Amino acid sequence: MVKEFSEVEQQLIDPMIERARAAMHEVKDYDQERVDRLCRALGWATANEKTFSRIVQMSIAESGLGDPEGRKEKRNKIIGVLRDALRQKSVGVIEELPEKGIVKYGKPAGVIASLVPTTNPELTPPYTGIYALKCLDAVIFSPHPRSRRTTYEMVNVMREALRRQGAPADLFQCIERPSIPLTQCLMASCDLTLATGGQPMVRAAYSSGKPAYGVGAGNSTMVIDETADIDIAARNTRISKTSDFGSGCSADGNILIDSRVYAQMIEALIREGGYLANADEAARIEEVLWDEHGHRTPDTVACPPQVIATRAGFTIPADRRFIIVENDRIGKEHNYSREKLTTLLAVYRYEGFDQALEFVRRIYEVGGKGHSCGIYSHNDDHIDRLARLAPVSRMMVRQPQSKANAGSFTNGMPMTSSLGCGIWGGNITNENIHLKHFMNVTWVSRPIPMDRPPDAELFGEFYNSETW
Repeated sequence: MVKEFSEVEQQLIDPMIERARAAMHEVKDYDQERVDRLCRALGWATANEKTFSRIVQMSIAESGLGDPEGRKEKRNKIIGVLRDALRQKSVGVIEELPEKGIVKYGKPAGVIASLVPTTNPELTPPYTGIYALKCLDAVIFSPHPRSRRTTYEMVNVMREALRRQGAPADLFQCIERPSIPLTQCLMASCDLTLATGGQPMVRAAYSSGKPAYGVGAGNSTMVIDETADIDIAARNTRISKTSDFGSGCSADGNILIDSRVYAQMIEALIREGGYLANADEAARIEEVLWDEHGHRTPDTVACPPQVIATRAGFTIPADRRFIIVENDRIGKEHNYSREKLTTLLAVYRYEGFDQALEFVRRIYEVGGKGHSCGIYSHNDDHIDRLARLAPVSRMMVRQPQSKANAGSFTNGMPMTSSLGCGIWGGNITNENIHLKHFMNVTWVSRPIPMDRPPDAELFGEFYNSETW
């Protein structure tokens, strides 16, 4: 990495690293029971309704992004993260495999740099904090400048939770006045970086010289086949598209609808609060949402559909919750096949499931490889065929993407706020970033009886053959 920070930044970061390591040393002998008690205290401090609602209001006022109701629901994600953390071991012996002679010991990853996105200053710190605390790591948070005060406040709540339990507050620290050089210095100085945010941030994390977990861009695409329950599909689409004004990378962006149920689905989406834009309105929207290079305009991210319409020069009724644009063009030059990050939904009509799969393939060539897709179907063959073709790390069946991808109480995905996108998305892991990614593991191996099958069994028909 080209060093883009100076001694000034290093002098600010070094004392934070020292305090973090001192705090880790202070808790290094905590047993599992004490660690779990701390996690419970941290979970309650951050996810109790009064505190979380206050910080949500602060976040929206500071950043100008999101809606209060959608963001308040994110406290459930903290509860889910706590549930997952408490169900796993992290201190001492964490797993035994007697038949293999293996015993695994969990150990801290170290001091973690957590890069907090402007869309999640109330969720990313407690999510990261619970998993890190469970593993006895320390975390230094680097906020996005647009929501730095909110992030700082949430971290202060977390520090106070530790103090009240007699644990060192410096397990959690936060940069008060973030800058790009300061964040680069932090990443180069910590043991591990968790980068949740835009691609420039992720690329910087990967070039820091230290291990990093990054995330990829989304372009979530849902298939609605002829067997779908249309009312459920429409309701879930609205939930996914409108939660926090569509700011999440998991929010439904493209809906591919079988021609046999296309009219029904459009009608159901309108009943759920959709506004079907005409061709002229769609052209105007495109002009204000993307610049001439296909980049999203920041002032249209995570905003109500009325704001989008007004900026595009027309008005829509106050009761409309998202805008629907009919589209039949896919490619990097066609903006509606890109990621949306707002209350805008592109819909496509397909003829036959083979065409649906072709649309999926082409959409992910535009963007979003490695992230997620989904399907509303009761046809197991369709579900299987989509799973085999889609270049994504997670696929939701009959679930709202933005509520399900990162784990929910009605599926088995690990709870998280960071979604790895695998090699497709330029990431090291496909998984939801969860507890296992916050620890080192020592494998202790004892001898076992010989486990070597006969050569004839291993080589099968090729054993002793003179040709192959």
